[in-house]
Amino acid sequence: MTMPQLSVLDLVPVRSGQTSAQAVAASLALAQHADALGYTRYWFAEHHNMPAVASTTPPVLIAAAAARTQRIRVGSGGVMLPNHAPLIVAEQFAALEAIAPGRIDLGLGRAPGSDPVITQLLRASGTAGDVDRFPSHVQDIALMLQPDGATVQFTSGGEYGVRATPAASGAPQIWLLGSSDYSAQLAASLGLPYVFANHFSGQGLERALDLYRTGYQPSEAHPEPVTFLTVNAVAAPTADEAEARALPQLRTMARLRRGRPLRALETVEEAVAGLRADADAEEQQLIETVRGNWFIGTGASVASDLSAFAARYGVDEVMISPVAGAYADEPLDAPAGPLQTLEQLAR
Repeated sequence: MTMPQLSVLDLVPVRSGQTSAQAVAASLALAQHADALGYTRYWFAEHHNMPAVASTTPPVLIAAAAARTQRIRVGSGGVMLPNHAPLIVAEQFAALEAIAPGRIDLGLGRAPGSDPVITQLLRASGTAGDVDRFPSHVQDIALMLQPDGATVQFTSGGEYGVRATPAASGAPQIWLLGSSDYSAQLAASLGLPYVFANHFSGQGLERALDLYRTGYQPSEAHPEPVTFLTVNAVAAPTADEAEARALPQLRTMARLRRGRPLRALETVEEAVAGLRADADAEEQQLIETVRGNWFIGTGASVASDLSAFAARYGVDEVMISPVAGAYADEPLDAPAGPLQTLEQLAR
């Protein structure tokens, strides 16, 4: 089987003893390595107020990554649109397109990216919190990013032009992200590229892809449906090391699903010790359930599994979230585990 194109999804993980500055430095170093290793794109997610995640502001991280890379596409996976005014998103990504022409992706989602309290704080101004207007906001952003811009029609008559930047020569590629039937159907109706967030749950993947492909309405920019899938992956020289490096994130996911307080990501040693000392049957079961949707093993075995996965769902690109944890003696400002995964899978 043919190996699909590979891309990277980064949540900027923060491990115990690590500062935000060190976590960001490690992620930016990983973006540089992904560029050198031939990966297709590098996306930053949007999450808020989480002890183990520093990817709060994708546009800022994208700008920093774009300045440190040469050829790889950089973007958001995604910007959670209901948290932001559409004009602000359009302006930010028009500026990014000017910084790195032809290399910017704008992935848009409608989930909050945090808990209800943070959602209320993000939407306190009342400018963008209407989730029901998500489809029209997506279309507004697409128009404002075009060289001709968008036109506001006044009820009293007359028009007003709105452009995200004065003299655009290009525009970011817009992707719709989601993990539900809604997002698949909306992407299809708008003729936009679509990404199913398989790394998040994996539930409903086949149905979402079928709805997207069968309901797709061709657009000028995309006459055919365009899609790829996301996965969690850990690759290492040995299967045992890969399993060990996966454990910190697996325990974090188990805590999340049980509604337990979140904390900075454990080191491999802390995760192993914690599993032996305090894991109960429910946590063990949750870890096994989550692990069943991940790709963990040697570089060769994970590459083979990714090829089979891509062939099964008819995609030629897979975006991996390299969820490998770190050992306690590994540098705090370097992406040891994630980089190892990227190197193991690079063609």
